[in-house]
Amino acid sequence: MAAKKATEATPNMIETFREFKENKNIDRTTLVSVLEESFRNVIAKIFGSDENFDVIVNPDKGDFEIYRNRVVVADTDVEDQNKQISLSEAQKIDPDYEIGEDVSETIEFAKFGRRAILNLRQTLASKILELEHDSLYNKYKDRVGQIISGEVYQTWKREVLIVDDENNELILPKSEQIPNDQYRKGETIRAVILRVDNENNNPKIILSRTSPMFLERLLEGEVPEINDGLISIKNIARMPGERAKVAVESYDERIDPVGACVGVKGSRVHGIVRELGNENIDVINYTSNIKLYIQRSLSPAKVSSINIDEENHKAEVYLQPEEVSLAIGRGGLNIKLASMLTGYTIDVFREIEDNEAEEDIYLDEFADEIDQWVIDSIKRIGLDTAKAVINAPRDMLVEKADLEEETVDNVLNILKAEFEN
Repeated sequence: MAAKKATEATPNMIETFREFKENKNIDRTTLVSVLEESFRNVIAKIFGSDENFDVIVNPDKGDFEIYRNRVVVADTDVEDQNKQISLSEAQKIDPDYEIGEDVSETIEFAKFGRRAILNLRQTLASKILELEHDSLYNKYKDRVGQIISGEVYQTWKREVLIVDDENNELILPKSEQIPNDQYRKGETIRAVILRVDNENNNPKIILSRTSPMFLERLLEGEVPEINDGLISIKNIARMPGERAKVAVESYDERIDPVGACVGVKGSRVHGIVRELGNENIDVINYTSNIKLYIQRSLSPAKVSSINIDEENHKAEVYLQPEEVSLAIGRGGLNIKLASMLTGYTIDVFREIEDNEAEEDIYLDEFADEIDQWVIDSIKRIGLDTAKAVINAPRDMLVEKADLEEETVDNVLNILKAEFEN
C-alpha cells in the first residue's frame, strides 16, 4: 500500500510544479534545474552522495528517470555499496559484465518509501517558494518610484493587501495611505512603489500614495512637457489629502511652467486632485534666489520683507497684518508646506508701524507675572520683547515655543494689558 501511495505522489509533484511554471513564467531550464536539484538532495540523504546518479527530468511530459552508476568489483572488494557493485550482482543484471566496467541501473524512486517522498515534497516546496521570492524581487527591485495599478484583495487596520496582474502580493501600509482614502475589496487603485525590502529572501513590495514621488509621477503622466524634459519638477511638499506645493522650472523660455502644469482652467490637475482625495495643489515657479523662492512659496500671502540666515537655513518674513493669516494658513498648513518646499525654517511677523515701535519692553520685565520657564521658552525662538511676542502668530508661539494654548493666551493677555495701560 505504501509503495502505491509513493508511486502516485511523485507525478503529482511534477504536475504541481508544472502549474507553478505556468503561473510564474519560470523558464524551462530553471524548472528542470530545480526538479533535478530536489531529487539529488533526497538521493544524497539516502545514499550519502549523489555524484554517481543521473537524474533526467521531463517537465513537459510530467515524468522523470533516475539512474545509479556503479563500478563492478570482485565480490570480496566491495567497500562502498553505493558506488560499487559485486561481480556476482552485476552478472545477475547481465552475464557479460566484467570487473572494472560501469553498471547503470534504473532506480525506482517510489521504492525509497514514504519518508523519501515527503522529503522530496518539502525540498521541492522550499525551492518553489525560493523561486517565487526571487521572481517577485527581480520583477520589482528596479521599479522603485514607478506607479502601479493593483486590485484590493484584503483590508486590515494597519495595511491593505493589493495584488498585481500576476497575483503577487503588494503592501500599502496605513502610514502610506491618504487619510480619507477608503478601500473596497476588488477595486483597482494606483500607488507608487516606495521600496522593495528583501530581508531573509522574503521580498515585500511597499507601496505609497502619500509620497511626493506619487504626485511627481502623476504630474509626469498629465503634463507632456515634464515627460519630455522641457519642464523640471524641482521639489514637492505634501500634506497628503489636504494640500501640496510643487516648484517647477522651465528649460524653454517660451513655456510658462506653472501654466503648463495647471492647464487651461486647471484641466491638467483636476484628475490628479481627484486621485489624491481633493488635495489642493499649488504650483509655483522655482528660482535659485532664496528670498524670492520663499516669497513665492508663501503664496497667496504678499510678503513685505525677508531676512535670511543662510547658515542656519532660517528666514524671518514680515507682512502686513492682514497678510499674516494667509501666510500661516489654516492650521499652519501654508507655512509648514513653504518650509518643507524651501528647506528653510520660516517665522512670520506682523510689520510694526514706526509709532508702534517706539516703546517696547523686554520679556524679563514680566517675570513677576509670567513664569520664568515660559519666558525662556519664548526667548529660545528669538522673541525677546513684548511687542515681538504680540506681533508673532499665536500658532507659532504654541508650536515652536512648545507651550499650551492656554499658557500662550495668558501671556498675550498680560502683555497686551501692559500697553493698554
